[in-house]
Amino acid sequence: MSNQTNDRKIEHIAVINKDSDTDRNGRYFDALRLTHRALPQLALAEIDSSCDFLGKKLSFPLLISSMTGGDHALIRKINKNLAQAAEQCQVALAVGSQRVMFSHSAARESFELRQYAPSTVLLGNIGAVQLNKGYGLEQAQAAVDILDADGLYLHLNPLQEAIQQEGDTDFADLAKKIAMIASGLNKPVLLKEVGSGLSVEDVEQGLAAGIKHFDVAGKGGTSWSRIEHHRNQNSADDLGLCFQDWGIDTVTSLKMLNRYTNNATLISSGGLRNGIDMVKSVILGASICGLAAPFLKPAMQSPEAVVFEIEKLRREFNTAMFLLGMKDIKSLFNNRSLILKEHD
Repeated sequence: MSNQTNDRKIEHIAVINKDSDTDRNGRYFDALRLTHRALPQLALAEIDSSCDFLGKKLSFPLLISSMTGGDHALIRKINKNLAQAAEQCQVALAVGSQRVMFSHSAARESFELRQYAPSTVLLGNIGAVQLNKGYGLEQAQAAVDILDADGLYLHLNPLQEAIQQEGDTDFADLAKKIAMIASGLNKPVLLKEVGSGLSVEDVEQGLAAGIKHFDVAGKGGTSWSRIEHHRNQNSADDLGLCFQDWGIDTVTSLKMLNRYTNNATLISSGGLRNGIDMVKSVILGASICGLAAPFLKPAMQSPEAVVFEIEKLRREFNTAMFLLGMKDIKSLFNNRSLILKEHD
């Protein structure tokens, strides 16, 4: 196989850096207004925003969402810096698609991150559609093993694959194969969209397949449809632009899926901008909040630059909890009484 998959990773980063509109900046969370407490009856220093995820304790419910991986010095630097910062701050980290390491063995180094993050949560990641392209339990286990991961994302990206010129679009009967991976893998499998949201029907199929963790990854943030449009060599083909805002936004997806919070873990990602959006996500029933865009440029610099962004989010998150009078995550989780009003 050629280096096409590996090269695509660098092309994605270049597009994101060049076109700021790949971030759709939907700001769907802005429609939620929360109840400010002028007399919160607690001290800011009392706030405990720690939470449990996949059997480990995080300092607050932050997941650095999947970005990249491959055989390139910049990619190795990005992932190393992210891993070191995640460990220092005790937040979770998910890697980008690991498909590249099966076609380009030199890419494996970019995923050997447990040495930099010995104790925090790490998540592997492969595309679910690859289960229709010859991938199976062997590849899934290899993706987990190279990271010593705490779980494995199977990402669902039908829109991106449909826009991508070299995309894999055979999503037929995937639920059965997802169930096979979920039952055979020695770590939890998590289902994740990549920017178009999960529906009730998606989660129902996932639950039937034995999945207990769902990353809604709704529209509002990075548009992979727009990114793939830029990679299209046919300038007259505007399919990627036509679908750049397709899907279910993260707020709507969380509301639709709230009924499942008793038997599934929801992860909120897609268009979260700050700690306030994270707090709103937890109020809507998310246990963990994923962000990627704020960390890409800092990760190109240093682990300290990534730590700065993490601590900024933590301060915003804890301040919002303080102003709501909420002392811990348990009191915040699924507490819809904190929503003052919603507007368009």
